Amino acid sequence: MANSDHIVLLDYSASPFAMRVRLALAAKGIEYLIKEEDLTQSKSSLLLKVNPVHQKIPVLIHNGKPVCESLIIVEYIDEVWKDRCRLLPADPYQRAKAKFWADFIDKMVLS
Repeated sequence: MANSDHIVLLDYSASPFAMRVRLALAAKGIEYLIKEEDLTQSKSSLLLKVNPVHQKIPVLIHNGKPVCESLIIVEYIDEVWKDRCRLLPADPYQRAKAKFWADFIDKMVLS
């Protein structure tokens, strides 16, 4: 982790959506802090503050700025740390296909 980067992941270990983000961070070799959310209890004040619209995990907080929704977070990680291995194909058509299948899995498999 660069000295200027402070990365926190609001996480729930059993969530496949949070796992997607953890895998992206691991693939890029990015160090981060985990704040585990207990979804069986009331939502934390931090979660409500950084994701007031959906009030769900995962949320990546990068230098105080929250990014929500796992697919959006993965794209953000890929764009910010583009000097490390690519998570999505560089070719626009191949990238569109990858996004299509990720969306399909979200809607048809995980929902």
